[in-house]
Amino acid sequence: MEAKKMREMTVVELNAELKKQKNELFNLRFQHVTGQLENPIKMRDVKKDIARLKTVIKQKELQS
Repeated sequence: MEAKKMREMTVVELNAELKKQKNELFNLRFQHVTGQLENPIKMRDVKKDIARLKTVIKQKELQS
C-alpha cells in the first residue's frame, strides 16, 4: 500500500489495516516455518507496510 493512500485514511481505518497486516505477517511467518511460503519477499513487504502504517498513525496523532 502506498503512503499517499495511507495518509488519506482515518486513524480508525489505519488501525484496522495495521491489525490486518499484523495478522498477515503472522500467517506468513507460520508458512515460512512450515516450509510452505512460496515468496519470502512478501514478508519483507508486509513488514514495511506495518512500519509505514505506524508512522502515519503517529503523524496523525501528533497533528491532533
